[in-house]
Amino acid sequence: MLSWAITFLIIAIIAAVLGFGGIAGAATGIAKILFIIFLVLFVASFFFGRRGRG
Repeated sequence: MLSWAITFLIIAIIAAVLGFGGIAGAATGIAKILFIIFLVLFVASFFFGRRGRG
């Protein structure tokens, strides 16, 4: 999940440098959404993973 967020962030940076504003904005939005999903899943797995070992 994090790799997809980084991929879309790189696409957004390249698109912004080349002047494609709409594509850069869309890729940035996708990257943000994927990063937030990654963080939520990471925190959930951290807490629920520790609970099973006690």
